[in-house]
Amino acid sequence: MSDATDTAKADAAPADAPPEDIPEVDEAREGVLATFRDALGDAVVGSHIAPGARLWVRVTRDAWSSAAEVAKLRLGCTFFDFLSAIDWMPSPWGRYEDSEVDVGVKPFDPAASFETGVAGGDTRFQMLCRVANVRRHTEPHLEVLLKADLPDDDLRIASLVSLYAGANWHERECWEMFGITFDGHPGLRHLYLPGEFEGHPLRKDFPLLARLVKPWPGIVDVEPMPGEPATNGAEGDSAEGETEEAEA
Repeated sequence: MSDATDTAKADAAPADAPPEDIPEVDEAREGVLATFRDALGDAVVGSHIAPGARLWVRVTRDAWSSAAEVAKLRLGCTFFDFLSAIDWMPSPWGRYEDSEVDVGVKPFDPAASFETGVAGGDTRFQMLCRVANVRRHTEPHLEVLLKADLPDDDLRIASLVSLYAGANWHERECWEMFGITFDGHPGLRHLYLPGEFEGHPLRKDFPLLARLVKPWPGIVDVEPMPGEPATNGAEGDSAEGETEEAEA
């Protein structure tokens, strides 16, 4: 199953190259962005370039499939990496590992501001799709991450299966986990959950009840590494020496 954290990381600007190796202006990716703008016009509503690394292009929902066509047919991005969604709403439950037993839920305020990653966004839900031209042997390695906002009251968008067959299972997962409908998909049906399951587990307002009624099990006290401060203020190696003396 796709991990929501991994998806969010894909929407963050990478820091792969040392700062001195990153150009201030990436003319090659600026040219790729110009191709999208030439083909889609005002449907390109946001963009971001991480020089020497990656290009993000945010388009309107209606231009979602057209943007994928530009990427594949005009830019040679025939490799489909992934498709998923993000719910940018701050979790009403807080961080589960920090929450107390029987914590209540805070109602979502649509007017509240929240961050939506690079290239911007105006809605709670966003689609993401990453494609690449893996046959390109010249710089830059061409990788594009497409984004599109989805209105909260109409979570649907065109399917990309006709362009990228690999999108089939990814769209089924989004439909199941986020409740997003993909118009034109050949068969939206469950991948992981039983047919009678209610709700969409990757939405931020879906409660993981086991984490609300019982403390997070991943937080445990561990012995400090040698040289690290112990919980009682002693150094880790000193505590280790005291243990050895006690055993002698």
